[in-house]
This record gives sequence, C-alpha cells and structure tokens, in this order.
Amino acid sequence: MAKSKIDETIKKIATGTSKATTQISSTSHDLPGDPNCEFCGGVGYLRTDIAPGHKDFGKLEICTCRNRDVAEQVRERLFSLSNLDELKDLTFESFLPRGRQGLGDLHGTSIEMAFNQAHVYAQSLNGWLLLQGSYGCGKTHLAAAIANFAVSMSVPTLFLTVPDLLDMLRFSYGAEDTTFEARFDEIRNAKLLILDDFGTQNATDWAQEKLFQIINYRYINKLPLVVTTNLSLTEIEPRIRSRLQDPELVSDVRINAPDYRRPTDDVGHSALSSLDLLANKTFGNIDERRSEELSVSDVKSLEKALKAAHRFAEKPKGWIIFMGSYGCGKSHLAAAIANYRSGLGAPPLFIMVPDLLDHLRSTFSPKSDTSYDRRFDEIRTAPLLILDDLGTQSMTPWVREKLYQLFTYRYNAELPTVITTADTLDEIDARIRSRMLDKRLCTIYGITVPAYYGATKKPRKR
Repeated sequence: MAKSKIDETIKKIATGTSKATTQISSTSHDLPGDPNCEFCGGVGYLRTDIAPGHKDFGKLEICTCRNRDVAEQVRERLFSLSNLDELKDLTFESFLPRGRQGLGDLHGTSIEMAFNQAHVYAQSLNGWLLLQGSYGCGKTHLAAAIANFAVSMSVPTLFLTVPDLLDMLRFSYGAEDTTFEARFDEIRNAKLLILDDFGTQNATDWAQEKLFQIINYRYINKLPLVVTTNLSLTEIEPRIRSRLQDPELVSDVRINAPDYRRPTDDVGHSALSSLDLLANKTFGNIDERRSEELSVSDVKSLEKALKAAHRFAEKPKGWIIFMGSYGCGKSHLAAAIANYRSGLGAPPLFIMVPDLLDHLRSTFSPKSDTSYDRRFDEIRTAPLLILDDLGTQSMTPWVREKLYQLFTYRYNAELPTVITTADTLDEIDARIRSRMLDKRLCTIYGITVPAYYGATKKPRKR
C-alpha cells in the first residue's frame, strides 16, 4: 500500500515537472538547454525514472543538447587562445604539395611526403606527429593545416607557438579570469594540442619543467600532439627527447627543403657553394693514374673510390668519406659527384670546411643580411652536403662545437654527406670520428696514391 502511494506521488511530481518545464520553455530563453530540445525542452537537465532507493534516484543528468553547447564553448575558447584567425588561410588546399616552382626533385619529394603524412594524420589524429625542418620549409603551414582541418571537424584544438604557450602560463599567475592551474590543465588536456616552433623558447629550468609536464602528461594519456621544430633530436632536452623518440607513438617527418622565402635561383645555395670554381672537375676527366709507376694496391684504392663515387652520384645515400694525402684526387671525386648531381637539377652544397666556418662567422657582423641560425640551417639541412678538406680548419673550441653540431644533425637525420680529409681517423675529433665509424651509415675509402704532379709516362710495375 505504502509503495503504491509513493509511486503515485512520484508520478504526480514527474507530471508537474514536465508541465512546468513546458511552461518555462515557452516563456523564457535564458535556460541553459536548447528550447527546441525534444528531451529536456530547454531545461538542460534530465531525471532518470528509477525506483526510490536506487543510488541514482533523484539525480539530474546534463542533457545532450547542453553537452553540445558546452563542447562548442570549449572549442571556441581554445580557438581564441590559438590565434588561428591569423592562420586560417594555411590549409591543405593552399599548400603546394611539391613546393614552389624551381625546386629540385629531392626537395620536392621531401615536401610531398610530409604533406601526405600530415594529411593522413589530420584525418585520424592517431598518436603524435613530429615535423622537423629548417626555417621556411613549410612545417608551420602543415601544422596549421592540421589545426584548421580538426576545427572544421569540431575537434577542440589548441595551436600555440611554444614561446606563446609559456607566456600564457606566466601571465595566468596574475590573471583575474583564470588561475595558473586552470590554464595549465586546459592546455595539457586539449583534445588536440599543436606546439609550433619548439626550441625557440628561452630554455630556463622553469620552461623546461613545464614543457616536460605537458608533454609527459599527453604521452601517458596518449593524447594527440603535433610538434614542429628546427632542432635535431639530440638538441632537445633528454626527458622530452625520450618521449619524441617512441616509434610506437610518434611519426617523425623530416622536411629537407630550403626557405620558401629565398629566391628560386638561390635554391642550390649558390651564395655558399664554391662549386663554380670546380666546374671542370667531372667523372669524364679523372686521371686514373694508369700511366704512372704506382703499386697495384695504390691504383686499386683509386679505382675503388672512383666506382663508389659513381654509385653515390647516381643515388646519394648515407655518408661517403674519401681519405688520402693532398693531391691524391679526393677533392676531384667530391667535385665530380657535385657536378653530376647539378646536371640532374639537384645542385648540392659544396664547400671547403674553412670557408663554411667563415660563412658562419660573417653572420655575426652587424652588416650581415642573414642570421646565424638561418645560415647554419642552410648548411646542416642541405639535401646533399659535400665538405671538402676537413681538418684544414683552425680547431678552436667554437669550431669544434659547430662541427660537432653539424655532423650530429646530419648523422641523426641520415642526410647524404660527402667528406674529404687528409687527416687520419686518429687525428679527427673523437665525437665526429664516432659518427664516421658507424658502418650502417658511413663508408670510408682510403686513397693511397701519392700526390698527382702529372703523368710520368713510365710503365707501371706489376
């Protein structure tokens, strides 16, 4: 009897609530829900019809119409924080998949592969995407294209340069509309977080700690993350680097292309390259020294190096190192590779190591028309770099560090590189030598013929 009275009372309450809801929805537009919602009529809440005594009896639930509204508010807030209005034109449709006109095949292929991977990622938002490359290569455009695509699919997205992110956190300490904790939580929990220009921030202890906390949180929770950087992985803080190197989570995309803002006639690094002075050094005019009185082993060392240079010129891959005394022909082989590639429309950067260092030093001048960072990136990210006469430079601590950074970047990126040197391995800096001795990437050819001073016209002794 008591139970039936309770049921009758609950029914009356429910009927009364329904009528009140209908009345309110017809007279007010200030309710949290959608006034046209078929479930709540605009109230914004629902009550499940369950028996008294159930743990959820009397509990109100947020209606789906309000959930949609809340999600839209979050999306709009993140969009405003991201400053995506300024990047709204950076889409996949406006991106040139092969790069600008005038780029060689190596550059174009690299850009196209990055474009395809970014497009696939935008559609799935599965895992992390790491976009590496020099200034102006297109990585920010691709990151913004991912962001704009995600927003168009109603995915709450936060796009920030790393310096802006850190400033946002710093300012939140004294903000009236939010707290540091709320802002920090908003960033690390964004459905999609895109960190642009990682590495351009002032790397204070506080900055490094906050970045690690954000990245580690998203790593643990497997939240989608896009990172763009002009740094090599070895230059990134070790804790963060360990997260970015997880092959099961991270897709690492390297864009090997020049700054799109540079003129197309500068794509081949003509301002730096000394190849014009060696235009006559080709495979067609290499003297194999067969008319000289040389030992069989000496001649074979040159033949072996020549065949290797031919193969490398056809398909540059890994590192090839020519070692030998001055005048043995190693610079001719390196120049022949460079001229062959230039003939295919893919001019490499050919430069003597002392000249390379001079080019870097020149950027410190107030009259320099380019920055040190940009010049260094031009060199270390060249699709094919040919370093002639390693070991002839003055080995100051600064030089030692710059060369190590250069070699390490290209080693980690596995960028094709040709090196000539008259030094023995023991005379080369230990850190650089360790890269050269990696047989997986590098092949060393010792050329034992003596300096060439012209053919002696004497028969070779067998």
